[in-house]
Amino acid sequence: MSKVLSETKFKFIVLLAIVCQLLNTSCTKQVYRESTFQNIKSHSETNKLEIFLNSGTEKKINTRNTSADEIILTARKYIGVPHCMGGTTMKCIDCSGLLVAVFAKHGIILPHNSEEQARYGEIISEMKKLIKGDLVFFIRSYKTHNFITHSGIYLGNDKFIHTSSKSGVTITSLSDPWWKERFIFGTRVLE
Repeated sequence: MSKVLSETKFKFIVLLAIVCQLLNTSCTKQVYRESTFQNIKSHSETNKLEIFLNSGTEKKINTRNTSADEIILTARKYIGVPHCMGGTTMKCIDCSGLLVAVFAKHGIILPHNSEEQARYGEIISEMKKLIKGDLVFFIRSYKTHNFITHSGIYLGNDKFIHTSSKSGVTITSLSDPWWKERFIFGTRVLE
């Protein structure tokens, strides 16, 4: 799907916003937010996004005044650690485990699940608005019932650190076509 909304989808969003106003409900903001997400490719994914957004997002987390530079410095120490599902150590680690381990070193507790991690912080739907230290989330990286399937930490300059099943902890460009078409949003947890 292109970055520009299709004419049909745009008309649907406008119609839904009008219906919300007529019914005097507060769904207009939600409609706008959902229209800004890129890479939704099917009705099923739209439904999964809606369920995700309606089941609790943008939760606050105590980051203990930790800076993005501190988080990134800690994350870089894991480069080269091999991938293993469920891992959170220097022996082996998975994508959400990397976030768990890095943030834990600074006394910040995150759940060990990418979809649950995505519930924390302010949602940033556009790649160009990401800043160092933001968490980045992806869909369709492997088959699962979860909507969000992968997580990482944005380093700035179009790069993010994450755990790849092939390369272990590595740094990748968000412009890489495989990741770019799977990016769903970032979250800003650091102040």
